[in-house]
Amino acid sequence: MRIKLTIAYDGTAYSGFQSQTNALAVQDVLGGALADLFGHPVKTIGASRTDTGVHARGNVAVFDIDTHILPGKIALALNARLPEDIRIVDSRQTADDFHPRFCDCTKTYSYRILNRRFPDPMLRLYTLHYYYDLDSDKMNEAAQYFIGEHDFASFCSSGFSGKSTVRTIYRSEVTREGDLITYTVSGNGFLYNMVRIIAGTLINVGCGKIAPEEIPSIIAARNRFLAGDTALAKGLTLEEIRYAEEEGDRTAGALHC
Repeated sequence: MRIKLTIAYDGTAYSGFQSQTNALAVQDVLGGALADLFGHPVKTIGASRTDTGVHARGNVAVFDIDTHILPGKIALALNARLPEDIRIVDSRQTADDFHPRFCDCTKTYSYRILNRRFPDPMLRLYTLHYYYDLDSDKMNEAAQYFIGEHDFASFCSSGFSGKSTVRTIYRSEVTREGDLITYTVSGNGFLYNMVRIIAGTLINVGCGKIAPEEIPSIIAARNRFLAGDTALAKGLTLEEIRYAEEEGDRTAGALHC
């Protein structure tokens, strides 16, 4: 049977989710816990690689296994074998053809900026500290221009190997609570470093380097040099991945993959 895991992790110590040849990834640690639980190597497939240092509350991975352990109990068994910075928040059986990368989904990310004079040591691993005042209202105005289907080549780092730089954004907004500014974005997919580059561009808007109404021309130019810097990874969290078809009974029915 195929098991779907929802995974939360503090990405500080890891080179992203996907296994690397020369660094420790979340997938490596998860694989070790699965091997210990089932007594043999278990291959996992992840939904999002996430960059080095990026966090997650709702990444998704699947694996195939023949076991008498109830699907819902696998999370408990794995958490007993995982370090404190990785947790399985849900485990369940899913359709045999469910693929976390190729099934239609909406991914939601948040980017957090601590906007005050001095950093907060309690938030140092999960926010970007920015000293100068940021106008969050202008940032939110600019964020609205990203909604819809666009070619986001201006917001993609070199090294992207996909066929298309066109993506659709469903939600893009900036909110502020005290000193904490949060950018939340949902879409059908994201390019390499796309959310971090958008966050860096919105910071430029907030400090007056870019006017909100310049965003459409930056998108249209398909020129990476016109957008802002790539914001630090530690401010980014993969919040949730929602699939187009809710699995319901995971043992029956095919998903739109």
